[in-house]
Order: sequence, then C-alpha cells, then structure tokens
Amino acid sequence: MSKSKDSPAAPRLFVDFSFPLDLQLQPAVQWKRPLELCTFPQFIVDGATRMDVCQGVLNDCWFLSALASVSLCPPLLKQVVPMEQSFQRGYTGCFSFRFWQYGQWVEVKVDDRLPTQNGQLIYLCSSQSNEFWSPLLEKAYAKLKGGYSALNMGFPHEALVDMTGGVTEVLMLQTLPQNLSSFLRPLLARGALINCANTLGPLEQKNEFGILFKHAYSVTGLETVSCEVELVRVRNPWGKVEWEGPWSDSNGPEWSLVSRKEQMRLGRVAVEDGEFWMSVSDFRQNFQVMEVCHLSDETLSGGGATYRPWTCTSYHGRLDPLSSGAPQYHLTLLEEDDDPTDPELTCSFLVALMQKHTRQKGILLPTQLSIYKTTLLTALDVSLLQPVLSSGLQQQRELVLRGCLAPGNYIIIPSTSEKLYSTEFLLRILTEKGNTTVYDTLWLTKWWPRIIFIYKGHQQGSVSGSGRSSSTFRVCLVCSVFILQDIFMKFDVNKTRSLDYLEISPALTAAGLPVDEFVLQLIGLRYTEPDLTVSYPGFLYLLLKLDTMIRERESERERD
Repeated sequence: MSKSKDSPAAPRLFVDFSFPLDLQLQPAVQWKRPLELCTFPQFIVDGATRMDVCQGVLNDCWFLSALASVSLCPPLLKQVVPMEQSFQRGYTGCFSFRFWQYGQWVEVKVDDRLPTQNGQLIYLCSSQSNEFWSPLLEKAYAKLKGGYSALNMGFPHEALVDMTGGVTEVLMLQTLPQNLSSFLRPLLARGALINCANTLGPLEQKNEFGILFKHAYSVTGLETVSCEVELVRVRNPWGKVEWEGPWSDSNGPEWSLVSRKEQMRLGRVAVEDGEFWMSVSDFRQNFQVMEVCHLSDETLSGGGATYRPWTCTSYHGRLDPLSSGAPQYHLTLLEEDDDPTDPELTCSFLVALMQKHTRQKGILLPTQLSIYKTTLLTALDVSLLQPVLSSGLQQQRELVLRGCLAPGNYIIIPSTSEKLYSTEFLLRILTEKGNTTVYDTLWLTKWWPRIIFIYKGHQQGSVSGSGRSSSTFRVCLVCSVFILQDIFMKFDVNKTRSLDYLEISPALTAAGLPVDEFVLQLIGLRYTEPDLTVSYPGFLYLLLKLDTMIRERESERERD
C-alpha cells in the first residue's frame, strides 16, 4: 500500500555501506540500533569514565585497556569522542570519532547499527545499559583497522598512539629500576598512560592471584597509604576478575590498617568492578611487560596544570635504501632536567621514528636511530664516529629511543639496512624543556650557498688578507652558523622559520648585538620582508652588517 502524497516521509537513517559486516555470515548475530535495544538510549550518561568500558566476546582487551586509560583524561577523550552527539537532537543514525594518524587527526564516521545476540550487545558495552558511546567508538576503530575481526589480538601501545598521538615505549619490568615507584611517579605526573600484562601463561587463564595471562590491564594511579605502603591502582577492562592477593578488594585484611577516610580518598570500594589496588612489589612480581604512552603539550592542550607534559617537535621524511644515505636532524639540549634527586646534570628526551602506512603496504623495514655528539656529519664521519646513543636495528612500526645526555649539540640520524625498499616516516622528539631546539639539517643545507656567499663577503669586507684555507674557513663558518642558528630557533617562538618584528630585538641581544628602538625601526624598513619578518639568512646578514658597522665606527674612533 503506497503512502499518501500528503504524509511526511519518514527520515532515512544513515547506513554505512563501507563498514565490513564480517559477522553477517553468523545467523545468530543481528545488527541493531540503540533505539531498538532500549527505550531511551543516551550517547553519554553522567560523563565518560573508565567504568563505561566493559569487554565482550571479542579479544580486543588491548584496545579496551587503552580506551580505559584515555578515559582518565577528559581533554584526551574529547579529542577522540565528540561529546555533543545525541540520539535525540539532530539524530541521523551517524556518529563520528577522531583518531590520530601520522601527525594529524582523521575523522571516522559509522552508523549506529551494533552486533547483538538475543537483544544484547556482544562486544564492548557500558556498565549502564542505555549508554552507547563506547561500543560506537569500538565500531569506528574497527572500521579504521578493517573490521571487527582486525581487533582480535593486538598491542595496547598501538591503540594508545591512535587515540592520543603520544609516543609509546614497551618496557620489560625486570629492566626497570628497583625502586619502581620512583620510575612510575614522574610518568603519571606527566600524564602518561600506562598498560601492563602478564606474559607467562596461556591466554586469558588466571595465575594463583587472579591475574589473567596475556591480558591487558591499565595502571591508573600510584599512592602511598598511611602505613607507609606504596600501592598501584590497576584496572581490568573486563570490569570483573580482580587481584586476589594482598590489598585485594574482596579479602585484603591489609585494608584494616588504613582509615576509612583514606580509603574514601583512594576511591576504594569492596566490590568487583575490575579496578583494584596492589603493592608495588606485587605489581612487579605479577606483570612482566609495561607499555607507556608519553603525551606532549600538543596532545594535552587544554588539560590545565594537572600534568607536566613533554614538548614535542615533529618532522616528516623519507628513508631510502642504505646506499642513498640518511637524513640528519640537529638537536640542541640547553638546560638540564628539574630533578633534585638526580645528581647528574643531564637532559631527558625521547626520539620516536614511526613508519607510515605499514598495514596497507605490508612492508615493515628494519630501522635504527643513532645520536652523535656533533653538529654536522658527512658519510665518512658516520662510518668513523661512534654514536653516543643507538637503538640498534629493530623491526617495529614505531621505534623509540630514550636518552639522558649532557647539554650540547647532537645529530639524530634515522636509517635503515633495507637495500631495496623506501618508507615514509614521522620523526618526533620529546624533550622536558621548552627551550630545547630541534631542526632538520636539510633546511640549513638549502641555504648553505647563500650563507657562504654572505659570510665570505663579510670576511673579505672587514678583514684584509685573511689567507685562511677553505677547510679552516668552513670549520669556523659551521661553528658560527650553528651558534647563531640556535639563537634564531630559540626566538622563533611560533616555529615559522622566520622572526617576527617583535622577535628581532631579543634575538639580536642574545647574539651580542643589542639595538635601540631607532635602529630597530631602521631594520624594519631596510632588512625585513614585506610582512616585517626576517628569514634565517636575513638574520645572519643583519648580524654581519651590524657587526661591520660597529667595527667601522670603532676604527674611525681609533683614527680620530
């Protein structure tokens, strides 16, 4: 029977035909929208929390533990999950989420049809039956990876990177300092997301204390209780199956030593909700692997003063076969860490080399990161010098090198032993101090002929009968150029590779040539671009010009 022409057409809900419905072959699975599962579905109920992440029959605890960690930081979660979405206002059956891919955030849209059996969600669900942000996010991530089946087994650090844009290390607990809490505390203070696993038994079976083998857990806190015991808070994304040893929720007599007020401060509840406390020593004995996702000031922007994140500098590049050489990145460490417990005056940093599109290409090259104590390297230098730090060749999607070095100038060289294939990469450097400078030496190479021309002109115009050999001249030039480039990069606050008008005066002062307002106005008229900026060669020329003028004025005074 056809509808009357006067009756309004029912709104057509969005159907994502691009999503791989690989479960349609199973007759017991039905795809239903939340409106078919409950009378009043909500996208988010009372805020998004780690308790909204409960695992279903899919073996994707690696993704869920990462999601539980991300949910602890609202600014991070809001980047991934647009909170204004609804099943009532403006509802079309379409929901969107964002994931980080190689330096940028990409949007993934899905419809809200979810796999069910007997009217119940079979995969990720919330502890509240009418809340659906978490299963929809799981579906969007499945689409990004190629379907739900692609989420069967994986690594939490990969999901953490995709949801935060952070840099992730995989660490073996046996290699960490004996005082584990001193290692964990600064990580948590920086807002790091931490996952852990016990790798010593059959998949999803329990050890004698209830810890599941090859199952991803989240580390969500570290506290010292009044009886001077340090406790780690751990979360099982299943929402059940907890630690059964000392300090357990169910039968831990140790809690009698802690006041009720302090237990409330810790958020301790004697129910099986998947979250539990255990001592640091028990944590070390029951977990072997820890994955740490380091966050930068970019990923934690808007997070307030709660955390002290790293400062991140990123570069995109290409690794060609070994015979073609490798790019170089100059790293200047200017100031040691703010750690009163560390007697060594060193600067902490992380260097991460991520190969792009490895899943699509099916190629993962062996790569290496090497750091040299110098300013510029030739192919001969690389063959003769020993790096001060090296990762060794590793075949990973993202290779991470942690280091602590004295303040100074260094060169970072990513390379591959592959002789046939090339790969695009993203290089990220995380440092503690914001005044650390990092730049691509290829940028300097581009300006090198002009810099030599300017510098030679200055030498010939101000110093008669130099007589220096070209090699001596080049050494002197390299030293001067890198010192001045450090100054230029420090005052190029917005990293545009040019100095704004207001940045010129402090940069000149740092280079030892302070100027007054009148001279600065003349510089703005004669030596800046139309937009009142100065490029690096322009800055170098300006310094040399000012230096020449000062020398000439001093010579005139001496003659007088």
